[in-house]
Amino acid sequence: MTGRELDAAGITDPVLRAAYARCRELNAAHGRTYFLATRLLPAGRRPAVHALYGFARWADDIVDSTDPAADDGLRGARLAALHRRLDEGLREGGGAEPVVVALADTARRYGIDHRHFQDFMTAMRSDLEVTAYPRYADLLGYMHGSAAVIGLQMLPVLGTVVPREVAEPHAAALGIAFQLTNFLRDVGEDLDRGRVYLPADLLGGHGVDRELLHWCRATGRQDRRVLAALREFEALTRRVYREAWPGLAMLDPVSRPCIRTAYVLYGGILDAVARDGYTVLHRRSLVTRRRRARVAAGALARVAAARLARRGLGPAGESGAAVPSSGPARAASEEVV
Repeated sequence: MTGRELDAAGITDPVLRAAYARCRELNAAHGRTYFLATRLLPAGRRPAVHALYGFARWADDIVDSTDPAADDGLRGARLAALHRRLDEGLREGGGAEPVVVALADTARRYGIDHRHFQDFMTAMRSDLEVTAYPRYADLLGYMHGSAAVIGLQMLPVLGTVVPREVAEPHAAALGIAFQLTNFLRDVGEDLDRGRVYLPADLLGGHGVDRELLHWCRATGRQDRRVLAALREFEALTRRVYREAWPGLAMLDPVSRPCIRTAYVLYGGILDAVARDGYTVLHRRSLVTRRRRARVAAGALARVAAARLARRGLGPAGESGAAVPSSGPARAASEEVV
């Protein structure tokens, strides 16, 4: 399975193949929704997405290390070492860190602007120093490096049917929407790490401060002021999803089912949070396996329609309604397994 993807991408060097395989393992282990969506891409594009995810995951794990011996100083040193390896890899290729090797190769193959990786590392360093954001504008500044640039890194891999600069604002918005969703889902876990990503002015508008959040976390109780703040943050996040939506039609048709699936499933996390009564300070809300399977099944039909259109055998589009399960959709399902 991994070998077929690497073959399709034209990656033949054994060291590179091992590096990409490591990134794929990280994606499969930690990015359940993201990994499922990635399987809907043409096989040859998947290794690049795994490389982008694998590097981001590696850096994020350094910042959020659960090693009791890893204080901020040690995490900072590890992050600085990774940054040095990144700079060397982007400049010279190769290196000792598999995720960097794969990332540098992906950046070269797809012509990804190196500034996006530098901005990402700046945001990761910020997580070691900043524990709260006074205003949404301050949070947006952080999310440029932690989320928007992920969408911008992905865009050359996905391809577009419009000039790339036209699609870039929507790709950046989608990265931000995904991260805002994670912030809402993980309020309690982030609080345990000493961080609050919900802007202080939004919380304060409802009479909420860090002390109240800690009280709710410790007692397992709800508070109407916290619920009101969480609902407002959810509404803000949904507005960013709407900003991102037009960008889906700007992507290469064979990439649209992947990103549309991620869009729907991440948006489904917001639905799960609301369904669970905004209990994010006490538990993590999840999209059910049945829901993921239903969305993936619809995406398979879109994959089949897009690939038929690419071969000149049928119309391109997003509906895929006329694709029979025993024909192209079945072939597509075999391709993403």
